[in-house]
Amino acid sequence: MNNFGTRELDVVVIGAGQAGLSAAYHLRRAGLRPDQDFVVLDHAPRPGGAWQFRWPSLTYGKVHGMHSLPGMELTGADGSRPSSEVIGAYFDAYESRFGLRVHRPVEVSAVRDGEAGRLLVETSEGTYATRALINATGTWDRPFWPRYPGQETFRGRQLHTASYPGPEEFAGLRVVVVGGGASGTQHLMEIAEVAAETYWVTRRPPVFRDGPFGEEEGRAAVALVEERVRRGLPPQSVVSVTGLPLNDAVRRAREQGVLDRLPMFERITPDGVAWPDGRTVDADVILWATGFRAAVDHLAPLKLREPGGGIRVEDTRAVRDPRVHLVGYGPSASTVGANRAGRQAVRSVTRLLDSVPV
Repeated sequence: MNNFGTRELDVVVIGAGQAGLSAAYHLRRAGLRPDQDFVVLDHAPRPGGAWQFRWPSLTYGKVHGMHSLPGMELTGADGSRPSSEVIGAYFDAYESRFGLRVHRPVEVSAVRDGEAGRLLVETSEGTYATRALINATGTWDRPFWPRYPGQETFRGRQLHTASYPGPEEFAGLRVVVVGGGASGTQHLMEIAEVAAETYWVTRRPPVFRDGPFGEEEGRAAVALVEERVRRGLPPQSVVSVTGLPLNDAVRRAREQGVLDRLPMFERITPDGVAWPDGRTVDADVILWATGFRAAVDHLAPLKLREPGGGIRVEDTRAVRDPRVHLVGYGPSASTVGANRAGRQAVRSVTRLLDSVPV
């Protein structure tokens, strides 16, 4: 539904997760007014960003390193409550405290060049003509499903982390979990307690990180992801270069054989999966914990992608179009990184607004 014609603003923020709210907060601090100078658009039905879609068994106590948004601490949270509830309520209160006036649910279909140096943001509530864009769309809307021979013949159930319902639905079943990241190990350890059998399959041997992970290690990990983005390659997650934390639960699971990893299978059969050496496993469910890709298809008309497949970004600015800033992308995909990127993007955007006459 088109609620208006074309409305002119200084800045449009797409996405109201951690990075988008951080950007909106810093836009307000810079003197820009919500719904007059800038607008925040979010396609989700309620506050909480991607957190609102997390599975119920992911309690707040299991969340690794949730960093508070700027200007308002998250304190006193009950670690036994689902993270979707805790963080959803926190984001809701944050939006209200700072009067961010997030528009939702709003779908953004495309961003393209307009007249007089503006970008046209085409949405389900009309078109915005903006001088700058802060894209904070994250990855949750683009789950990555690998393709393997025979996948369409499997008679059981296939699902992705994006629709993981919690362990109860796997009681008594034979489950293959694919993926060596944090979600894969969390799913596997939960499911193993109720399933008849579990199998863990990864492309590469998992790397477990023992000992403290301080600022220096964090900066080194972020630098590796940032280098890919600077080269215009698709970003990897920060977790992919840090390894998996070796906590008490992981140690127990390794001792019990739950985290005995198998190499990647060659094909999928109607009844399970098969390896090149002839080994087969029967399965009722294949759970793909294979990660996500950046949700940036709406930026395609701007032709920002490099030959390597990614968008080349310096700081938060798209190299091919300095009006476009990407936050929560690549090295700023962590919660603390998203906060910093929001601040950094607004500094750059305000310089752009000051330098280019209306």
